[in-house]
Amino acid sequence: VGDKVMVLARSGLWQEVVNVPASQTFLMPEGMSFEEAAALLVNYITAYMILFDFGNLRPNQSVLIHMAAGGVGTAAIQLCKTVENVTIFGTASASKHDSLKESGVAYPIDYRTMDYAEEVRKISPKGVDIVLDPLGGSDTSKAFNLLKPMGKLITYGLANLLTGQKKNLMAMAKTWWNQFSINALQLLHHNKAVCGYHLGYMDEEFELVGGVVAKLVNLYSQGKIKPKIDSVWPFDQVADAMRQMQEKKNVGKVILVPEAPKEESKKEEN
Repeated sequence: VGDKVMVLARSGLWQEVVNVPASQTFLMPEGMSFEEAAALLVNYITAYMILFDFGNLRPNQSVLIHMAAGGVGTAAIQLCKTVENVTIFGTASASKHDSLKESGVAYPIDYRTMDYAEEVRKISPKGVDIVLDPLGGSDTSKAFNLLKPMGKLITYGLANLLTGQKKNLMAMAKTWWNQFSINALQLLHHNKAVCGYHLGYMDEEFELVGGVVAKLVNLYSQGKIKPKIDSVWPFDQVADAMRQMQEKKNVGKVILVPEAPKEESKKEEN
């Protein structure tokens, strides 16, 4: 009682009081704000397990990170920087490129105006060692083709399904139709790996997830990772918070809090 904790839950966290199993709670490290705690677990566990458990990231390798300015993207960039001489390619709209360069992305690529696969090949003709794929559809095929021999593609989302505020059945059908498919025999000839990751289905893996969280807390305490907060919104502005993401304006994590910060506390901070 009284412990400050980070929690994992599939859903139901957009409310003032929540009830979760103790096994899905983790002590916040010293000096961490509640906003940082809210931004840490899902994004950093995902990025860590993709890069290190599936990707086996090692010094002198190269990584392509899609949606590099988003929550998982910023986490992945910071984690890549904990390994020596990793070359990071990151896709994002042009307005976010300066921020990406500052955070350690060697080659930001504007996916809206350029073919990112061509841009990667110009710099690295053989491709990259690891691709993080939150997009799905035809982009998963492009990712597979961009892998070097012994390269690894980790797919963890279907962002191509989301094209706006309403469901787009055409986009869903197109993504489904273009979904990447390969069999074991084909993989044999390519010398490449394809992995799928979904943190939501790790509910019972307490030891596995707990071990990753312990490593992340250690990295945070050493100052090697720090959740990037784009903006903080009270519950009554949830529509504006969602719009911030739908319009792809955010660099880092969009956070919800029960109520707006009081003006007095803001003045005290200043």
